[in-house]
Amino acid sequence: MKKIILFSFLIVLAACGGVKKTQEALNSGNYVSAMNRAIKNLTDNKTKKGNQTYVLLLEDAFAKNAQREMEQIAFLKNDGNPANLETIYNKYLQLRQIQERIRPLMPLPIYEEGREASFDFANYDSRIVATKNNLSEYLYSNANNLLTSAKEKADYRAAYNELKYLQEINPGFKETVSKMDYAYNKGLEYVRVEIGNDTQQIIPERLEEELLDFNGYGLDNFWMEYHANPLADIKYDYALNLNFREINISPEQVKEKEIIKEKLVKDGFEYVLDDNGNVAKDSLGNDIKVDKFKKVTCNFYQFTQFKAAQIGAKVSFTDLESGQELNSYPLSSEFVFEHIYANYRGDKRALDTDLITLLDVRAVPFPTNEQMVYDAGEDLKLRLKSIITQNRFVAGNQFND
Repeated sequence: MKKIILFSFLIVLAACGGVKKTQEALNSGNYVSAMNRAIKNLTDNKTKKGNQTYVLLLEDAFAKNAQREMEQIAFLKNDGNPANLETIYNKYLQLRQIQERIRPLMPLPIYEEGREASFDFANYDSRIVATKNNLSEYLYSNANNLLTSAKEKADYRAAYNELKYLQEINPGFKETVSKMDYAYNKGLEYVRVEIGNDTQQIIPERLEEELLDFNGYGLDNFWMEYHANPLADIKYDYALNLNFREINISPEQVKEKEIIKEKLVKDGFEYVLDDNGNVAKDSLGNDIKVDKFKKVTCNFYQFTQFKAAQIGAKVSFTDLESGQELNSYPLSSEFVFEHIYANYRGDKRALDTDLITLLDVRAVPFPTNEQMVYDAGEDLKLRLKSIITQNRFVAGNQFND
């Protein structure tokens, strides 16, 4: 019974807390938040007696929000600045959206006052359409001006963003799509990717292809294109150079280690004799036997095949217009081939289980130098991707780190 009372008290307390927060939002002028809270609670159960307060709060917040928004819209219109059109358009959309959320809840009875909640709904459709058309003309004109006067890629990107928003609110308006394509192509940064080799080793062709395959890196850079095979008709903005400075491959080695193991193992049994030299009997008349143990020895030979490859490289970013190196990073990677197998001489019973397992393993061919360099390059690709991801080219010949 006590648990039921406590649970009921917590429910009432939570409900009161919700009403209090809604009232606080209303009193602080955060009308949208107050309406959101009220609508959520009324959607769950609009006829619940405890939700009557939310009906009154919603009615009050709706009226105050509509009045304030219309006053701000009137002020922005009187200002006459076309840059205000986006704000006006969004305010109309929000006013209509709020109404569309309240309509399904209607009617909302207020039992104590014997009436239904009153909401002065307005039809904003014509004003939304008119504002959208004016905003579309403004965005289109502004984007055209940016494209006409553009001096650097940042201007084309700004124009693209204007057109992108225009396409979202008014799809197919005039030549928006074709101008977006033009602005995008003009705003792109082109990076020429090159691989250099200052070592005495041959870089595996497969590794070079994968290092240059930027599609495989999963890079998400809308304004950047990397070209491993430069095109003659493109003026490149930057160069990314990956220069191999050293490739070291160790000799093939087989290291041997001998381990001598000894162990007492069960080796049959023997009868227990009594004082008279006869086989002793237990209480049931059975012969008494005990295990015999003997010490066995085994020489265990463990062989470790070992080969390692280390790659040292440098990745650098260069501004091709100024010829200035913007940033550079050292890269290093290592791959180790290690294979263990074993054989033995003596009594295998002396060996532990983990050593016995190695007796089933045989020697394997060493990987070629080319394979070793390729395997070391796998880690190099991850490190290169990390560097490119963390460092971004941006319009205006800047470089972000």
